[in-house]
Formats: sequence, C-alpha cells, structure tokens
Amino acid sequence: MFKTLITLVRGRTVAITEEVADQNALLILDQQMRDATGALDRVKKALAIAIAQENQEGQRLDATRARIDDIETRAVAAIEAGREDLAAEAAEAIATLEAERDASATARALFAAEIAKLKGHLLQQQMRFSQLERGRRIARAAEPVRVARRGRIETPAIFEGTLAEAEATLSRLRERQVEADAAEAAFDALDAATGPIAIAEKLSEEGFGPRLKPNAADVLARLRQRAAGAEPASGA
Repeated sequence: MFKTLITLVRGRTVAITEEVADQNALLILDQQMRDATGALDRVKKALAIAIAQENQEGQRLDATRARIDDIETRAVAAIEAGREDLAAEAAEAIATLEAERDASATARALFAAEIAKLKGHLLQQQMRFSQLERGRRIARAAEPVRVARRGRIETPAIFEGTLAEAEATLSRLRERQVEADAAEAAFDALDAATGPIAIAEKLSEEGFGPRLKPNAADVLARLRQRAAGAEPASGA
C-alpha cells in the first residue's frame, strides 16, 4: 500500500508539472524566443568580429608584400654596386618577411573559411527563428479557442487518467524523440576540423617534397640571378 501511495504521489507530481507547463506554454515559448534572439545576436557579433579580423589580416598581408618588394629592389641595387654584405642582410630580412607573408595568407584563408561557416549557420538559425515566430503567432491566436473548448468536457478525477491524457503523453514522447533525432543529425553534419597545412609543413621539414617556407639562401640566389640578368642593361 505504501508503495502504491508513493507511486501515486510521483505520478501526480508529474501531472501537475505538465499541467502547469501546458497552462503557461505561451509564456514559456515567449521566454524561449527571447533566449533564441540573444543567441542570434551572439552569432552576429562573432561574425562581425571574424570579418573585422579577416580585413585586418588582409591589410597586414598587403603591407608585408609591399615591404618585400621594396627591400628586393634595394637589395638588387646593392648587388649591382658590389655590396654583397648589404645584399645578404637584405636577404635575411626578406626571408623573414616572406615567412610572415605566408603565415598571414594562411590565417586569412582560415578566417575566410570560418566566416563562410558562420554565415551559413546564421542563415539557418534565422530561417528557423522565422518559422518559430510564425508558429508562435498562430498558437497565440488559437489559444483562446483551446481555453474555451476545455470547459466543454467534465474534469476527470484527480487520480483518474483519460485516453486524451494518454494520447497527449504519447504525442509529447514522440515529439521529444523527433527532437533528439534532429539534434543527433545536426551534430553529425558539423564539419570536422583538419590540419593539412601542419602535416605538409612537417613533411617538408623532413625533406619530403619541395620546401614550403623560404630561407635566406634561396632569396639571395634569386636576387643574384635577378642582378645578373640586369647587368647587361647597365653596361650598355
């Protein structure tokens, strides 16, 4: 008998909780919509920050390229004048700048990919929010009709269930299962991050394939070739 009473209390507690939730469904939905609006605002802010950082990285990349071109021109002039010491210093500086240039280009590409993902996510969330907003307006319009219909039937005893309640419980259960399946599918659809750039650099450092990062020796050799090609024009 005691076990039966405990079961009855537990069942009634659940019933009261569900009844309160049903009676205040519109209030709950309104708050959930406000929460969703805040989440959308956070996504928009993250997107704006990513776009700003991508623009800054682009400006940094352009400035680095301009500095490389300027030093290369000056280094060629130094080689033509026989100042190999200055050309060697310039080659070191150019190698460092070219490494910065490549890192900046990689960062900018990563920013661009992240921005594309954020834009797609934001568009999807905005579409879902619009559908929820339309559904909320419909539910709000239909709520007075539902309240009016509730008084047409006799209220069952406190301990007695009805087919309608059983059907409502089954409906809620199915809705939760559908929501769980949808969430699982959404997580499976997320892109997994990979690191091909780091792997390629590691292989390059071990001597497999062409070098990915420039060094001073390569830059100096290129400058000498450029200077040698310019010598006949200066001699003429």
